[in-house]
Amino acid sequence: MHPAITSPRAGLALLAALVLSACASGRELREERAELGDFFLSHAIVVADNATVGPASRRAEPEQWEEVLTTEMRRRFARYDGDTLYHLGVSVDGYVLAVPGIPVVAAPKSVLILGVTLWDDAAGRKVNSSPHRITVLESLSGETVVSSGLTQSAEEQMQNLSQNAVLSIENWLASNPDWFPPKPESTSEEVAEASPSSAGAES
Repeated sequence: MHPAITSPRAGLALLAALVLSACASGRELREERAELGDFFLSHAIVVADNATVGPASRRAEPEQWEEVLTTEMRRRFARYDGDTLYHLGVSVDGYVLAVPGIPVVAAPKSVLILGVTLWDDAAGRKVNSSPHRITVLESLSGETVVSSGLTQSAEEQMQNLSQNAVLSIENWLASNPDWFPPKPESTSEEVAEASPSSAGAES
């Protein structure tokens, strides 16, 4: 069973999200990345059993959201190879996957609403006391400018939204640098051992 709109407040929240402008795309992983110090993502946990399904939306199984978001978090955060372990807990609070057959004048946009919690492994506690709310729209493209419901499958819409959501998570983490210790720099001894001159001296 998929939950439908269960309260006027939940419905209004999703409708309001539909009027937001399209966010930056998280599809590409650029060489330049956010600075997260000694961060390493140990566990990424996604739950979607209680997601609110917005109006005029395709349906997705909770397991589908869990798989696509977990895969995307692994893809983006694999670039961080620190030694301090963190975990991310993500709840899918609501979504709209635009449906086909809607007139151009009323073409909906897909939207995803998440609650995100960061856990410090060593401290065994939450870093943020209450979940951080993230709302993203699908990226604007030739396929989505009219309505992605007409041009994309539900799986493609979910992939698009998940990429943008995880980019927003990365940006949120980077906006809180005090949460992460700096990555240790190589000691002078380690640098000397790795230098070509040292290698030549030993030979």
